[in-house]
Amino acid sequence: MTSPLRGQAAVDQLLEVLDLKQLDEATFQGESPQVGAQRVFGGQVAGQALVAAGRTVDRARRVHSLHGYFVRPGDPSVPIDFRVETIRDGRSFSVRRSTAEQHGRTIFFMSASFQVAEQGLDHHAPAPLDVPGPDEVPTMADWLSRYPDRAGAFASSPRAVDVRYVGVPGWVPAGDRRPEPQQRVWMRVAGELPDDPLLHACALTYASDLSLLDAVLSMHGEVWGPGGVIGASLDHALWLHRPFRADEWFLYDSTSPSASGSRGFAQGRMFTRNGLHIASAAQEGLLRRVGAPVSRPDDRGR
Repeated sequence: MTSPLRGQAAVDQLLEVLDLKQLDEATFQGESPQVGAQRVFGGQVAGQALVAAGRTVDRARRVHSLHGYFVRPGDPSVPIDFRVETIRDGRSFSVRRSTAEQHGRTIFFMSASFQVAEQGLDHHAPAPLDVPGPDEVPTMADWLSRYPDRAGAFASSPRAVDVRYVGVPGWVPAGDRRPEPQQRVWMRVAGELPDDPLLHACALTYASDLSLLDAVLSMHGEVWGPGGVIGASLDHALWLHRPFRADEWFLYDSTSPSASGSRGFAQGRMFTRNGLHIASAAQEGLLRRVGAPVSRPDDRGR
């Protein structure tokens, strides 16, 4: 098993992944880390698509929302081409469409909106109360030492994001997780990032796909893998409400209002340690019982 990169080394690798090569005015190319994964991590391709879109926008305009669809699994062994379409450049807003392609086919596409800084009404719902801080809950290393055979490919993957579950992770063995109505996770990029706001937005986009669907399983005390469920992200939406740093701790507070038809829907809110609401996310995922028959598989492997 390959030894995982940790701390700043893993963050430097994430920065390399997000540092796309520009091929022309509206075309970029990105690579995937070679960690043995069978498909590209969804947060990676979403973060890269946002990098591509953001590089075509005036830097004074910051991304405030993105909406994407995962169409096909990405191949980590070949580069991903990102094509950016300028939808609109208005007085206050810019809108871009960023499409990720491999082998001549779309694997992901995203619409993203950027806005100039403005002043206006300001309020937000309070952060959850009585949540233990990131230093009071187990680290990922603690969980991996408890379940060394359960972590699978994650155990050898880079640790660019420090993830600390307030409850029980979704990848423990079946039967080791009780139903809970919330999935709460502390996160931060595990090293120092440059000050570029677009880079922090892309890193947050990357992190936002790490645990959101866990909230669906948490409602039922279910787990990923043997004895549980397999899944894949179908879409992803993210709203960025206030300035933040992705290399500082934030609480990802997630719930699942609905699951049916082998699909689960999850929503998440992100708060700084002092309770500031910085972002919100929503996602629907495909969730199937391990070993369940699939009647009509399509070309996405779903």
